[in-house]
Amino acid sequence: MCIFVCFLEKFNMQIKRIYISSLLLLLVSVCSHARIGSGVFAFMHVPASARIGMLGSHNVSIDEGELSFALQNPALLSEKTHMQLQLNYTYYIQSIHLASAMYSHNYKRNYFAAAIHYMDYGKMDRTTETGQQIGSFSARDMYIDLIYARQLSELFRIGVALKPVYSNYAGYSSFALGADVGGHFQTRDKSFQLGLSLQNIGWQLKGFYSDENGQKRERLPLNLVLGLNYRFKHAPIRLSFTMHDLQSWKAPGVKWYDNLFRHTVFALDIVPKSDKFYLTLSYNHQIRAEMHLKDQRSLAGFALGAGLNLKQFRMAFAFSQYTKGAYLFQASLSLNINQLMK
Repeated sequence: MCIFVCFLEKFNMQIKRIYISSLLLLLVSVCSHARIGSGVFAFMHVPASARIGMLGSHNVSIDEGELSFALQNPALLSEKTHMQLQLNYTYYIQSIHLASAMYSHNYKRNYFAAAIHYMDYGKMDRTTETGQQIGSFSARDMYIDLIYARQLSELFRIGVALKPVYSNYAGYSSFALGADVGGHFQTRDKSFQLGLSLQNIGWQLKGFYSDENGQKRERLPLNLVLGLNYRFKHAPIRLSFTMHDLQSWKAPGVKWYDNLFRHTVFALDIVPKSDKFYLTLSYNHQIRAEMHLKDQRSLAGFALGAGLNLKQFRMAFAFSQYTKGAYLFQASLSLNINQLMK
């Protein structure tokens, strides 16, 4: 019996090593072949939930049972996200709307979730080259997340996500297939957490148009994100530090320190010990540097929000500004189905 137990322990260790080695090899391989540029389907960079939005659009390290964090890092599915149903809504500039729905379910140390996202840009005027109006057209994007995570040890999880993507702009359509991979580590007291995620690995299967060489296919907006956070033991404060787009580091014509901060997001959470509510403020320097208009006052790059966490449900609201007159208002509602059925 002891021999059998020892064999199982060694087998589990080998499986963990294979998981970790495969993830690292995939990260290195994809990033070494990544091209500079954002790729198509840039709408996938828009934060899908209020919690992500108030954290500056990027966070791969916080493990607090927030289901939408699995969209940033699939390894953030956990035992705390079991049987959650989450609805998210974003309003951005007049008639642009983003909505998503998510559900998660666990089986032992295996965690599953599915999400669907829909972005509608409303009706727009169709004109000729001379500006004569000849009708209208619509534009919309949609993608699905199929997410899986596994608890490899008490302190470490790994996750993957499959992402079919579809867009249709005025009759021009495209379909792509992407994937995310990620890992998450935390100390035993959970005061320090570290996350790593490679998002949007993939290419178009059907391009928007063809040229003399056939279908024009482009890659998805690849994003390598590394993040960490620290929660103080004797103060209701958590600091988050996240670096994004690490696969395309150098921005042309930008000094090294400006370039460094363009890859960096800072966030501050005020989280009482009860974890029943939080206040969040963040700063994304890339948004500030690229979207702020000179001689115009704005909060471009800053985001703030608040949330309420109860056993049966969670609510969150966020506000951010991309540039003067361009605001993001976001709301999220999560229902704990397991608790509601009791």
